[in-house]
Amino acid sequence: MNKLISILCSLIIMGCATNNAQQTKAKPRILISTDIGGTDPDDNQSMIHFLMYSDQFETEGLVSSPSYGFGTKQNILDMIALYEKDYSKLKEHSAQFPFPDSLRAITKQGRKGAAPYIGYGSATEGSEWIITCAKKESEQPLWVLVWGGLEDLAQALHDAPEIQKKIKVYWIGGPNKKWSANSYAYIAKNFPNLWFIEANASYRGFFSNSNVPDSLKGNRYYDHYIKKLGYLGNDFKNYYNGDIKMGDTPSLLYTMNGDPNNPLKDSWGGSFEKFSHSPRYIFNRRTTVEDTVSIYSIIEYRFDGPKISIPKDSTCFTMTVHAGVGEQKWPGFYLGEGKYAIRYAPKKAENLKYSITSKVPGFPKQSGQLVVNNIWPREQSASDYQLGSNWYTDSTNPELFDNEWQGARTVLKWRSAVLLDWAKRWSWLQGP
Repeated sequence: MNKLISILCSLIIMGCATNNAQQTKAKPRILISTDIGGTDPDDNQSMIHFLMYSDQFETEGLVSSPSYGFGTKQNILDMIALYEKDYSKLKEHSAQFPFPDSLRAITKQGRKGAAPYIGYGSATEGSEWIITCAKKESEQPLWVLVWGGLEDLAQALHDAPEIQKKIKVYWIGGPNKKWSANSYAYIAKNFPNLWFIEANASYRGFFSNSNVPDSLKGNRYYDHYIKKLGYLGNDFKNYYNGDIKMGDTPSLLYTMNGDPNNPLKDSWGGSFEKFSHSPRYIFNRRTTVEDTVSIYSIIEYRFDGPKISIPKDSTCFTMTVHAGVGEQKWPGFYLGEGKYAIRYAPKKAENLKYSITSKVPGFPKQSGQLVVNNIWPREQSASDYQLGSNWYTDSTNPELFDNEWQGARTVLKWRSAVLLDWAKRWSWLQGP
């Protein structure tokens, strides 16, 4: 009998220890850098998702970093105001939801607009807050989840390079790399030992409808699970008419599920592989259809022109890129001593035409073409950025492509589970 009592006591003690360990498990420390309010409203959708799961994180910063468009921290504050109206219902299900005012206190304004050629500019409230959070005493890293441009992260690393050992970065690249090519180049060149996930295409699995049940398809989910539920639910309809995109959400999902310290393993936010070099092409001439570059690579045009009396890194010419039926204009920079340069990063496989013009007298106007293939990263070249042992990117396994999007199935495979889990939380906002 005494032996039986002893065993039962041991089991009770072990059970209590397990429960205590679960209760005291540290939440991930996160800082979100977002271009919410810019040209793509999927950040608003992702912000709603974050707010409805904010009880699961130690949120240390919400930074407005619009490298393109007109977003400001007010766009974040507007979302927090909606969260505040739903807060009492959310808190009924978890006491860990942060007070709305605590979220307002950590909302900061970052750089507005892309960085110049050098890759950084001057300190912002946002970049300084990244440094402050990174320097906190903690046994955990600070997860910097970048939903837009890298400008504030690049600025923080420039001003306090020592923080690279205290942070881990998950960046939604792809199109964002176009707007942030200069900051990316600065980070890749000067901080190769940074812990960095570059998700250029994997995130697209979250808004794919490949083999997805009807009720969970992007254009049906709202009607089945969100409609008429809370202030956040009513607002969700304002973005893509409620169609699920949320391309930035996988960065958050990555810290919620699986082992975030091991990008090679499965997680809701995808799985990745190491890469040792980031492709870069340097052209000192105009390009033609005979020139092929890799998707997501950094393309750098350099050329000589007249010597002019303006500060280095000043914008003084424009490259107009013609792709499909549209066109986009990109600023080029004066490097001094009659040297000019511009960087560009293509987001998809296509044939590009471009023209380069300037109001500078004697400037060598030119036009050309370029073929972009769907290979990332290509075989190593001498001009590439050489990376350390902790850089990761989309899986090159052909079986993990979703259509043309590399690695997207590593996110798509969890999409239904994620949306069904979210549906439970939406039900918390039911009336009265």
